[in-house]
Amino acid sequence: MINIIFLVPIALLILSFLTNNIRVVPQANAYIVERLGTYSKTWSTGLHFKIPFIERVARKVNLKEQVADFAPQAVITKDNVTMQIDTVVFYQITDPVLYTYGIDGPITAIENLSATTLRNIIGDLELDQTLTSRDLINTRLRTVLDEATDPWGIKVNRVELKNILPPREIQTAMEKQMKAEREKREAILLAEGQRESLILQAEGHKKSQILQAEADKEARIRKAEGEAEAILKVAQAQADGLRALKAAEADNSVLTLKAYEALAKVADGKATKLVIPSNLQGLAGLATTFKEAITEVSPEK
Repeated sequence: MINIIFLVPIALLILSFLTNNIRVVPQANAYIVERLGTYSKTWSTGLHFKIPFIERVARKVNLKEQVADFAPQAVITKDNVTMQIDTVVFYQITDPVLYTYGIDGPITAIENLSATTLRNIIGDLELDQTLTSRDLINTRLRTVLDEATDPWGIKVNRVELKNILPPREIQTAMEKQMKAEREKREAILLAEGQRESLILQAEGHKKSQILQAEADKEARIRKAEGEAEAILKVAQAQADGLRALKAAEADNSVLTLKAYEALAKVADGKATKLVIPSNLQGLAGLATTFKEAITEVSPEK
C-alpha cells in the first residue's frame, strides 16, 4: 500500500515531464528551439521532443499571410497640404530564424518604415496626384518595404492605402468643384439634347415640304395630262362628227341646222352681244363655209 502511495506522485511527475517536453507543431507554424540560450533548430509541422532543462522553445512563428492595419499618418504633399493616410500591409514570414533574430519588434519596424516611406513618396506629389495615384503609391511603398524587410525574413505581398483624408476645407472645396462639374455636364447634355431635337424637327419639316412639293408636282402633271387627254378626245369627237356629216352627204339644210347649233353654243357663253347675219343667205354662206371645213378636216379617201 505504501509503495502505491509513492508510485502515484512519481507517475504524475513523469507524465508532467513528458507533457512539457513533447510538442506537436500545428500546420503553418514553426517553433524556434534554443539550446542553452543559443539557436539550435527549427521545428516544422509534426511531433517533436526537446531535452529537458537544456532546450526550450524560444518562439512560435505563424507562417500564414497576415495583415497589419496601421494608424493614420500625417503627411504633407508637394503643394503643402497636410492629410491623414492610413495603410494596410499584407505580409508573410518566410524565414522564422531571421524573423526571430533579425530585428526586435519587426511589426513596429514595418509600421515606422511605412510611415517614413509614405512621407517621402507623398512629398513628391501634389494633392491632385495623390488622390489619383493610389496604384503608383501602393507599388512604390510595397517595393521599398519588401526590400527593407527581406533581411528580417518577411515578405511584403501587398500594400494598400486604406483612407486618404485631406483637411476639411479642402474636402469642402472639392465637393463644390465636383458639384460644379456635375452641373456643367448636366447643362451640356441638356443643350445637346435641345439642339438634336431642333435639328430633327427641321429635318422633318424639310422632308415634309419636299414630299408636299413632289405631291403638288405630281398632281399638276396628272391634271395637265388629263386636260390634254380631254382636249384630244374632244377634237377627236369633233373630227369624227365632221367625217360622219361628210359620209352622210349632208345638204345645205342640214349644214344650216348645224350652223344654228354652233351659233347656239356660241351664245351659251358669257358674251353679252352676238352679231347674226341679217338674212338667211348669210346663214347659207355660213353653212357653205361649214361644209368646206368638213372637207378640209376629213379629206376623201
